[in-house]
Amino acid sequence: MRGELFDEIISININDNQRAVALNQKSHFGKLEGDNLELSLIEGTYLLEKNRLNIYLNDEKIEFEHLISLVRDKGLYSKYIVFRDLKDRGYIIKAGFKYGSEFRLYGRGKSPGDGHSDYLIKIIHESEDLKATDLSSYARVAHGVKKNLILAVIDEDKDITYYTLKWMKP
Repeated sequence: MRGELFDEIISININDNQRAVALNQKSHFGKLEGDNLELSLIEGTYLLEKNRLNIYLNDEKIEFEHLISLVRDKGLYSKYIVFRDLKDRGYIIKAGFKYGSEFRLYGRGKSPGDGHSDYLIKIIHESEDLKATDLSSYARVAHGVKKNLILAVIDEDKDITYYTLKWMKP
């Protein structure tokens, strides 16, 4: 399957391309826009790494190393490794910027068409200073939209530890 890179969007023409349609409707990647399936740079990088997509820029095929370098340059590498880890675990992942988080996560067996996401994913680095007020704010937003908050903490070796936080009012 062929995708075209346009800045941070990878576009796949869906005309006569059932694999592209299935990527959206069965695997819940990207969003359909007219005759195209538009993937985020994170989603496209994941699919390229898994050999499910070829990505081109101006008719030149892009190798994974080049694309992951672009992801790093755009400051998206932490997002990518968390996305990859969660996707490999079988979760459906969508953008979470509407809720001030990196991702929305659907529980296993759920999908965007079947209801609301269960979790918000917030990514932090273990060396990062985190204020209690920020942590409280993340948990309050998640509680306000009836979702659980998961902190994805990345260490210096790029290992990820997940913590679930809940907002409690005493």
